[in-house]
Amino acid sequence: MREIEQIYHNNFGIAFYWKERNTTISDRVQLVFKETGFYFTVAELNLFCDLIEDSMIENACCEACEMKYSCHKFLLKTPCNSIDLAVNMTELKSIKDLVEGSLFKIELDEYIYGVGMN
Repeated sequence: MREIEQIYHNNFGIAFYWKERNTTISDRVQLVFKETGFYFTVAELNLFCDLIEDSMIENACCEACEMKYSCHKFLLKTPCNSIDLAVNMTELKSIKDLVEGSLFKIELDEYIYGVGMN
């Protein structure tokens, strides 16, 4: 089994870099949730974050409902033009947390080990 370097995880999924011969391959992020895996660049991950936000705004109709985000499924666009995901609002919020948490950690590491180093 190949080694990984975890970036971020939550109850719904995980984001990580693959390692090859003890070297972290950091040009792409493996994102795994709901039996689905995506291998995104950071730019694609940022685009996915924007698509998630758009979907949250477009589908914010559950506040007054008794089912509270658990019944309605809708399509979530991905950076892969030919792939959309069927998710409900609870799953969308978990994916949002996973993507935003991953991007935060990536940007923090870039700052700490990049510009922030003295």
